[in-house]
Amino acid sequence: MNYLDNIFRAVCTGIMSSHGSTVKVYIRIRPTASFAHELIECLPDQQTLRVRSRKGSKKGKRNNHVRLFQLNGVLYNVSQEDLYDRVARSVVLGAFKGYNGTIMCFGQTGAGKTYTMTGAAETYKQRGIIPRAIQEVFQEVEQRADYTFSVHLSFLEIYNETMVDLLSSLKQGKAPGSGLFTVVEEPGGGVSVKGLSVHLVHNEEEALNLLFEGEMNRIIGEHALNKHSSRSHCIFTIHIESRSRTLSEAKYITSKLNLVDLAGSERLSKTGSEGQVQMEAMYINKSLSFLEQVILALADSRREHVPFRQSKLTHALKDSLGGNCNTVLVANIYGDASQIEETLSTLRFATRMKCVQTKPSINEHIDPVIQVKRLEKEIQFLKEELSSYNPLTNRLTNEILSETQVEEVRTQVQRYLSGSLDEIPIVSSTQIQEVFSQFKKVMLEQQKKLQEQLCQRNTRVEKAMNTTPSTVSEKSEGAVGEVESYGYGLGLAKSSQRHQQAVSPKSSKARNDKQINRKEVAAENSNVQPLTMSESDLTTHKPQPLEEQQPTTDSPPPKAEAFEDFKAEQGSEINRILKENKAVLSERTSQLRALTNVINVTKREIDHITSDLRQFREQRQGQGEFMSADGEPVLEVEELSLVMKLKELKNRYRQTYEELRTTETEIRYCAHLVNQCRMRLLTEFENWYNESFLLPGEVLSVLENGPVRPGHIPVDKALTLMEDDDPQEPHADTSSAVSYYNAYNRTLQRRGSRQVSQSPDSVRGSRSKMKLPPILSVI
Repeated sequence: MNYLDNIFRAVCTGIMSSHGSTVKVYIRIRPTASFAHELIECLPDQQTLRVRSRKGSKKGKRNNHVRLFQLNGVLYNVSQEDLYDRVARSVVLGAFKGYNGTIMCFGQTGAGKTYTMTGAAETYKQRGIIPRAIQEVFQEVEQRADYTFSVHLSFLEIYNETMVDLLSSLKQGKAPGSGLFTVVEEPGGGVSVKGLSVHLVHNEEEALNLLFEGEMNRIIGEHALNKHSSRSHCIFTIHIESRSRTLSEAKYITSKLNLVDLAGSERLSKTGSEGQVQMEAMYINKSLSFLEQVILALADSRREHVPFRQSKLTHALKDSLGGNCNTVLVANIYGDASQIEETLSTLRFATRMKCVQTKPSINEHIDPVIQVKRLEKEIQFLKEELSSYNPLTNRLTNEILSETQVEEVRTQVQRYLSGSLDEIPIVSSTQIQEVFSQFKKVMLEQQKKLQEQLCQRNTRVEKAMNTTPSTVSEKSEGAVGEVESYGYGLGLAKSSQRHQQAVSPKSSKARNDKQINRKEVAAENSNVQPLTMSESDLTTHKPQPLEEQQPTTDSPPPKAEAFEDFKAEQGSEINRILKENKAVLSERTSQLRALTNVINVTKREIDHITSDLRQFREQRQGQGEFMSADGEPVLEVEELSLVMKLKELKNRYRQTYEELRTTETEIRYCAHLVNQCRMRLLTEFENWYNESFLLPGEVLSVLENGPVRPGHIPVDKALTLMEDDDPQEPHADTSSAVSYYNAYNRTLQRRGSRQVSQSPDSVRGSRSKMKLPPILSVI
């Protein structure tokens, strides 16, 4: 085995010295209580793993020598977030530049492959590479406003050499099935699975819905090393297509991300599998053996044939293994001493995979429809330009256009302005001048119509302003509305005539004087407190009652007074929550202001100390430096104190900045709650005001049993919400966690609705119920 390893290492060295890039390989070690530190050692460079074989191997042969495995990184006791940043982020971002990407997890059963790729679905912080990649994709889509993106997803399972569509259950509630799936090769060298469903998604939540749906359709089984062992290979693919919004060219780029969770390799003699589990293990080991043969063939430059078609797995991953793709392998190993043989097998596979050469390139395409239209337009333009310089066509003339030709030009201009005509054909210079003339006539006509409409509207407004209340009561038929006993004297408009159009009165000195006098009188005699900016949206006008004018019993009270009564009675609870949320928002804002001041003061101190240290350094270099025995410059006491103080200030700056970012997140969240409460308060007031004062009697008689307002939750839905109230509270630190939990809960509900006809009690008992942390909001 050592001889073969040395030969393979020499072949890999020759390959890496040639042009091209190789597959990046990372080792992730599963933390265990009985980790074999005496057998597995991670060197300080975090890229080399030293493994010592146990003594007393089979047939009495000595097998205690040390092996070194040089990789791109060794990950031990790292979080899911750190793993994604080091392994997957560059591959995901490269997909937006047009590069294909593949991330694979390989290792024995129970080593943590599925946890690395998918994570724990019930915990947001423990989500794996696939959910984080989905979040990264849609964040980039929102940030790249100059491009339009379309994202599609597919989920393929390979179980016992049979391909299964894990998302076929979304089609009319069918169960996932194999169907007729074949791997076909594309003209550019890529591969695709014919018959596999590809789903268009518009946001992160829709994509997570598909992910959780496919995960629940996966085939799992109980195993000696894992109670929920994946018994199949799964390939989750994200297809991305981007087109430029600013450029009208026919080019566009495509890319795809293959996120592969391979089934675990195992030794039947050690696990003792029997029956169905044994048969599954045989198929798994067979496909992984073919995968290793493909890796050996790709690493050997002398091999002319690579056996991709030996298994469905290798054929489906043909473009990911040594093709046009950025490929990353995460090799998961078990740290126990009893699993040292499987660990060595996984490390050998990872070392061979590291020698596979890939040639990633941008996937650019040309849209044939857009290209044909562009070429046709260019041909037409060249023909017109050529004909304009051809003296035989007699098209460029200075003759005066006839009435028929002028009418034709006018029609073309009208159609061009309305959008029914894309371009006006150029015939002659006289025709061009007539086109501009028609454009000018259209503009003048529109300007004249607009002035007439403004004059008529101003005239109607002036007549209404000069009308007295007595005149309004005498001529109620043509008046604006019914007479009010307060306000500006215009009357109260009927409900069918309100909010039809905004009135823009013409400014005049006399009317301004009247408005000033009316405001002064209202300010002296009104007892109504002014509304805030958010509450002013409730009122269409602000009537100010005078002393000599008392409201009649038939007219509704002013909305300002009614709003104060509503906040004190029916809307007291919502108003209390709104005030509490405003207080919290004000407190967080003050905290943000204080943190900002601290950061600014700290930054000024850092700049000042940095300037002093620069002067000390220049002075020391000018006078000559004193060196220690180790060759380090000797610092004075004052300079050393400044260095220590600078280090302390930088730590304080970083801590304060983290608090500042957390406070900004809390402020955005509190502002959202304040707006939500305010809108709920205004909506409830509008409904209460209309029901109490403005609705006709026959409508109120219908609503005697209780008002039915838009947005209220039906009784059955309210009972469902009460049943789902579970004390378990998963932690969600960011706003993106909402989409994650919504997608997970929706998948659980959809799965429960499918199984309710079979065993309602068991489904109800097995559903994972969760809710977000309680917030002080109005829902």
